[in-house]
Amino acid sequence: MKRAAIYFVIGLALIVNLFAFSIVYADQPIKVDKHNPVYATDVELAMKLTVADTPKGAPSDKSPANKPGKTKGSATGILGSPVSGNRYAIIIGISDYPGTGSDLSYSDDDALDMYTALTVQYGFDATKIISLIDQDATRFNIMSAIETIGSMATTNDEVVFFFSGHGGRGKANDGDNEKTDQCIWSHDGTKLVPIWDGELRAAFSQYKTSRIIFIFDSCYAGGMADDLNGNGRVIAMASTATTLSYEWSSLQNGEFTYYMIEQGMSLGQADKYDSIPGLPDVTVEEAFDYANANRIRNTPTISDKFLNDLLP
Repeated sequence: MKRAAIYFVIGLALIVNLFAFSIVYADQPIKVDKHNPVYATDVELAMKLTVADTPKGAPSDKSPANKPGKTKGSATGILGSPVSGNRYAIIIGISDYPGTGSDLSYSDDDALDMYTALTVQYGFDATKIISLIDQDATRFNIMSAIETIGSMATTNDEVVFFFSGHGGRGKANDGDNEKTDQCIWSHDGTKLVPIWDGELRAAFSQYKTSRIIFIFDSCYAGGMADDLNGNGRVIAMASTATTLSYEWSSLQNGEFTYYMIEQGMSLGQADKYDSIPGLPDVTVEEAFDYANANRIRNTPTISDKFLNDLLP
């Protein structure tokens, strides 16, 4: 009996240690293959939906109103620390996917609006922006762009990562403990290829700077926050982890991009707190609050771990 008890205790200890080992090591960043995604099952392509006209009573694209948010606003009205180094951006918009069944109408326009906002309103240097549109937005090019910017950005710099296109979900072996993983859909020139949230986490874990702005105009985008959040980072997402994203023919944009970027930032409609008189000072939080206030079908969500409000 004593020997059996001893064996039982030893066996139990081994099980506990193995369980602890799996907890510690199952949630570790993986090595990313630029060409091929990690193995995944139950993979779902969640297509962003194109809607022809805004419904009756929805905010007009000609005269949007900065209404109180449908949830508590994320902007505090207090500017956080300004960037002291360089500013970089990776801008991705995919309307023309391989084949014809997955094409969108306005994701390329979303990317152009983001580029315009950064260069015109916020003075980003165009030479420090990598834009990947349609056929250029392959998985290899996207992961290479993240690697390239990561090799240049220092602790004092700022990075913007913008994606507009399809999202998805599945069960991916991407280095985290999530039961359901989210992805953005890129391609390899001939077929659609996912980039999983855990793969993005691994790629951005190499960055020296903590000041990173992520903007996702895609379905199931809210799940990205679980992998990408971190001190100094702001993640603005068009949808929750379980809801879809929309684009509108009447707006000629993704709904989220239209209100957050074109109206909110470029036209200054989101400027609720005039922190720097005479200068464009729409913060990421103000722009998100404006998009959330004017949303029609989207369900925007934000993860904000930057101290006070972030001005790009």
